[in-house]
Amino acid sequence: MEHLPVMYAEALQQLALKKDGIYLDCTFGRGGHSQGILNLLGQYGQLLAFDRDSDAINSDYAQAMLTDERFKLKHSCFSELESIVKRANLAGKVDGILLDLGVSSPQLDNPERGFSFLRDGPLDMRMDGNAGVSAAQWLASVDEKELVKVLFDYGEERFARRIARAIVEIRAESPITTTRQLAELIEDAVPVREKHKHPATRTFQAIRIEINRELDELKACLQQSARVLRPGGRLVVISFHSLEDRIVKRFIRDESGAKYNPGKLPIKEVDIAKGILKRIGKALKASEQEISQNPRARSAIMRVAERV
Repeated sequence: MEHLPVMYAEALQQLALKKDGIYLDCTFGRGGHSQGILNLLGQYGQLLAFDRDSDAINSDYAQAMLTDERFKLKHSCFSELESIVKRANLAGKVDGILLDLGVSSPQLDNPERGFSFLRDGPLDMRMDGNAGVSAAQWLASVDEKELVKVLFDYGEERFARRIARAIVEIRAESPITTTRQLAELIEDAVPVREKHKHPATRTFQAIRIEINRELDELKACLQQSARVLRPGGRLVVISFHSLEDRIVKRFIRDESGAKYNPGKLPIKEVDIAKGILKRIGKALKASEQEISQNPRARSAIMRVAERV
């Protein structure tokens, strides 16, 4: 297969694949990880993949893979994971779950999707182009204070106030409807540039996260994943920015130790809830060789946990 996703070999290794196992790929994308999993499964193995992007679901490579009876593909977002698994009668039977977060290469490479500030196109940014409001619609009505908060919280943008003020001033004159309009507006508003980083990077990230509810979806998926795994089942997550990685790290930490309700003092042994996961190793990063071939891999961080 021509396309290999980020940390492909590491993902397959950390899933600890069993020939007759049941696996979930929650981010089908271009199908790279899914195909790799199928290649290692035996006749009785099963793979259920999800994607909220209808373009991925309807792609030629997805349709070709659906000829494999071991493979099923669902048009779904993260937060529906548990309900789909239950409908398939797989709850508590899953041997491994993979999440490869962020924007896929096909989404970035298609100007019509509006994810990239490097290509001019409609300011959309929706993971599912048939659901929710576009980035242009959101920017047309969002309150300035709310916009500052989104840019600061989700983009960690230190010039959030300057950018928000510029957006509000420009939209009062004419709608902001294209990626180039927004990127140029940000370039004019930002007084200092980071080395090797386009000034629009953080703002585009923040808006995308907000309109797709990406962090809320991730939190819901993590909680549900722990419940559908069988004992010994693996959770493997690849994230690409600090906000995602922080959520994954905290989730694994919280579910790997003893937890208690501080409202009940003194603490008794019976009040302590044991964690349902254990962390497997330390965070992994892409090799220098992979980074040289695919610069996007530079920011990838993989974390692994196992159901106890």
